[in-house]
Amino acid sequence: MTTRRDAVHDTLRKSEGFRSAQDVYAEMRLHGAKIGLTTVYRALQALADGGKVDVLRNDDGESVYRACATDTHHHHLVCRRCGHTVEVAGPAVERWAEMVGSEHGFTDVTHTVEVFGTCADCSAKVETS
Repeated sequence: MTTRRDAVHDTLRKSEGFRSAQDVYAEMRLHGAKIGLTTVYRALQALADGGKVDVLRNDDGESVYRACATDTHHHHLVCRRCGHTVEVAGPAVERWAEMVGSEHGFTDVTHTVEVFGTCADCSAKVETS
């Protein structure tokens, strides 16, 4: 990895939940990094292509990024309120995706699954309000 890509990856590893490219850029600049927003976008794309970060689209359609906690294929359970994210396995989803692909003559099937909800901490805050 390049030094700048490493720096972007380090910033994501220290972050909780998913972050936009602008968030990563702002945090890096706040800590004195001399990096451009375009470089951050390129680094995030390269990290995503290399399986080092996860990417999903938030409710506004913006791509957000998170450092992977595991090297194996996984899905996400994401809190809509605070962004807390849990990586989860989905063996039933894996079997279903392969079956649907096979039924339609597809090979080399891939998929992305994100499940959104409200985490226990945020649910508790709402109940006590």
